[in-house]
Amino acid sequence: MREQLSILVADDDSSICRLIELYLKKEGYEVRTAGRGDDALASFRRNPPDMAILDIMMPGVDGVEVLKTMRRTSRIPVIMLTARDETIDKILALELGADDYITKPFDGKELVARVKAVLRRTHPPEEVEDTLAFPGLTVSLREYECRYEGQRIEMPRRELEVLYFLASHPGQVFTRDELLEQVWGFDFAGESSRTVDVHVKRLRDKLPDSEKHGWAIRTVYGVGYKFEVY
Repeated sequence: MREQLSILVADDDSSICRLIELYLKKEGYEVRTAGRGDDALASFRRNPPDMAILDIMMPGVDGVEVLKTMRRTSRIPVIMLTARDETIDKILALELGADDYITKPFDGKELVARVKAVLRRTHPPEEVEDTLAFPGLTVSLREYECRYEGQRIEMPRRELEVLYFLASHPGQVFTRDELLEQVWGFDFAGESSRTVDVHVKRLRDKLPDSEKHGWAIRTVYGVGYKFEVY
């Protein structure tokens, strides 16, 4: 780890907060906790953390509203935590910009693994380039910006992250499940293949005729996708 990363944990169950705090501190993270959504927002505004773990059902301001407020000014990774296992909650949280979703009761080791997976995606090692450049194309994670043929291309966060991930591994084939794990960080049961396919189609539509620049997002039939440079 490059430095001690800070994680804000918000849950109205103090025993849950304490359990998460113990697991994360053991891994070397700095942890601060809040028992209410409004307290979590106050802590976030005072000193923005590197990551937040938010319970959906909290007094004051619920976790979804906390997430929405955070997303107006920040792209820190957020894991949502809830006792409910309803698909609508999961979809809503992810559409609003959550990076992962964990249902209670959970295993502490699994939560730590999820935290590390999300932080690997959002806090890459120093030596990893945060800007990729190919003929006609520039993708920057620092600016969250894509430029194609000199023009800025509007892309939602996930589209840009799919493009960046594929382009950072030229020639390597990834299955849809591998892309979900690396970019989304969760298993999107049932519609996982469709989710990846839709994002790739949108990328191709926004980056037309890329072959003339010597690169393309290729389909490897029966396997997945790759960023091919030739």
